[in-house]
Amino acid sequence: MRILYKQVIAAVAMSAIAGLALAQSVSFLAPLEGATVTSPFKVQFAVNGMAVKPAGAVEANSGHHHLLINAAALKAGESVPFDAQHLHFGKAQTEAEVTLAPGNYVLTMQFANGAHQSYGEPMSASIKVTVK
Repeated sequence: MRILYKQVIAAVAMSAIAGLALAQSVSFLAPLEGATVTSPFKVQFAVNGMAVKPAGAVEANSGHHHLLINAAALKAGESVPFDAQHLHFGKAQTEAEVTLAPGNYVLTMQFANGAHQSYGEPMSASIKVTVK
């Protein structure tokens, strides 16, 4: 009985730890993976376990979205570049109209802190879209 109790406690603890690891995440609400869109199109961002706040002050468990066009997620601590391939939403926007030429794209959402420093791959998500 005592061994079973320890196994149950261990399983509950592992589940709690796994739940914490999954608690912080980002995802696309729109468009969906594999979507065909016409330009301009709406992109909607979601974040779980962190607050969306404007760029500026660096506060724990908060930040803002970036959209990377045909670019991979950034390493944790790496600054998000300011160029046409890295769109910044530093006013704490959770959606935006995006204009892209016709073609196939990989869109990567990257969550970063108030100083535009990436939270790394765990706080990124990618989808493929086709622009007609």
